[in-house]
Amino acid sequence: MKVCIPAQENKGVDSIAYNHFGSAPFFLIYDLEKEEIKVIENGDLNHAHGMCQPLKALRGESVDAILVGGIGAGALMKLNNQGIKVYKVTEETVLKNIELLKRNELAEFSIENSCNHHNCAH
Repeated sequence: MKVCIPAQENKGVDSIAYNHFGSAPFFLIYDLEKEEIKVIENGDLNHAHGMCQPLKALRGESVDAILVGGIGAGALMKLNNQGIKVYKVTEETVLKNIELLKRNELAEFSIENSCNHHNCAH
């Protein structure tokens, strides 16, 4: 299973998960089986509000889940339609959130708890 964790800075598994998918400068792609991490830049960073293209942002990387502090409803629907689940992170490191995911302790985002503007409080 591969998970994507948006991040402000690339500090590997010590990075702090970012609070909003579309405006994250980096995505850390973590392979749970191989315990390997790959870092990519957000390919859709400067999109207009409500126009996030998550698959463009991921630059063709195939992932099974996203771990993030917040995400807009449009991006969430586009990811869910591709079979990608999105989970709400804690304000911890990437590694801590991966551990929580493995224990099924992260809540999955739904349309009802997604963001409706770029500065929403998560």
